[in-house]
Amino acid sequence: MESLKVSDYMNPRPVTFSLDMTVANAVERLLKGHQTGGPVINEQRKLVGFLSEQDCMTRMLESSYYREQVARVSDIMQPRVLSIKPYMSIIELAQQMLNEKPKVYPVVDDDGYLLGSITRSQVLHAMDIQLHDGYKRAG
Repeated sequence: MESLKVSDYMNPRPVTFSLDMTVANAVERLLKGHQTGGPVINEQRKLVGFLSEQDCMTRMLESSYYREQVARVSDIMQPRVLSIKPYMSIIELAQQMLNEKPKVYPVVDDDGYLLGSITRSQVLHAMDIQLHDGYKRAG
């Protein structure tokens, strides 16, 4: 199972956000893509942050209460992002996920360019496939 790599199970086309996108547009993308969050990228597709449903919900509540103007993704995103490399093993990532809170990890190359994302569900799926294959071979 150590040979399972993140690149084999990641989503190569995750929902992404730009710095200048409005929070309203970002929420529409999250809802349409059925994702809990996603990477924020610059024009060169370099990872610059992460936007979650919780970030959006907090801003939308504040906006409705204070009747504020439209906020941008850059105003509410998390600039510190836990990202991973495509060559990381699924088992390593699963172990990391036990200690870290993110449900979605951006996958970046060695220069910080976004390649995709991987979720807890995708990691579980990869491990489930491997375990079932192991059971078939053993039986």
